[in-house]
Amino acid sequence: MEFRKSDKDQPTAEIITSKGRVLVELFEDDAPNAVANFITLAESKFYDGQKFHRVIPKFMAQGGDPNSKDEDPGNDGSGGPGYTIKTEISRRNHMRGSLSYANAGINTDGSQFFLTVVPTFWLNGKHAVFGRVLEGMSIVDSLQVGDEIQSVTILSKRNKEYTVTKN
Repeated sequence: MEFRKSDKDQPTAEIITSKGRVLVELFEDDAPNAVANFITLAESKFYDGQKFHRVIPKFMAQGGDPNSKDEDPGNDGSGGPGYTIKTEISRRNHMRGSLSYANAGINTDGSQFFLTVVPTFWLNGKHAVFGRVLEGMSIVDSLQVGDEIQSVTILSKRNKEYTVTKN
């Protein structure tokens, strides 16, 4: 299943996994700091080589933890970029294919993100939806724990400097 074309001039990113390519649109108009954070981390190659450390069938696949690069699976899910950002709740709901930040409560977003495989409305108001899958939903559906995030590349963005406001 693929989704409609991107909204005009929203940034886009390509997530290359060990299973294939996922193209995402980033909702800069709705979650500007969350998008700035994702772009900044992607451009610094922060996500490259990490693994999807948490996958719940018929729910979501979660990655973005730098601890997933080491040999100890016991610390997966506890890492981040060394800072947190505010949770930007917007009009965007958690639908199939949503890209959202994982957190340990409101205003504890960092680097860990998840891609939903079904609508997850109970997460609305708790997690920042900052993007959605445009292509590659079958790849997201097939992700398993241990699958690698080989790279995250920003394909398009607005002509401005992206600065992250940290807590």
